[in-house]
Amino acid sequence: MSVVEQYARARIVTDADVQEDQATIPVVLRYDSAADPRVVSIGLPGGQARSFPRDLLERGLRAPTGTGEVRVWPCGRVQTVIEVHSAQGASVVQIESKALLRFLRRTYMAVEPVPH
Repeated sequence: MSVVEQYARARIVTDADVQEDQATIPVVLRYDSAADPRVVSIGLPGGQARSFPRDLLERGLRAPTGTGEVRVWPCGRVQTVIEVHSAQGASVVQIESKALLRFLRRTYMAVEPVPH
């Protein structure tokens, strides 16, 4: 069993937020191989967390990917965008690509990926 946590900074934009200049907030990238080795989560301030397929985030670092409620794509060389749609509306998380890549590499070193 391996748990990997890494702190990062992100911008969160929701349907309710129409501001041009969103401040960055601290987030916690978390991986727990015992819970589900295919999933990582992003923890937001206030105890909220959202889980994502690890391979979806990895593919989204290189090219647009995803369908349905979650889409991920690179935004220039510096940011990766995670767009989430739900019954409550849409939200976008912009996170530094280097931090996300470093975290994902650490998760793969912790345990081998599970075949689909």
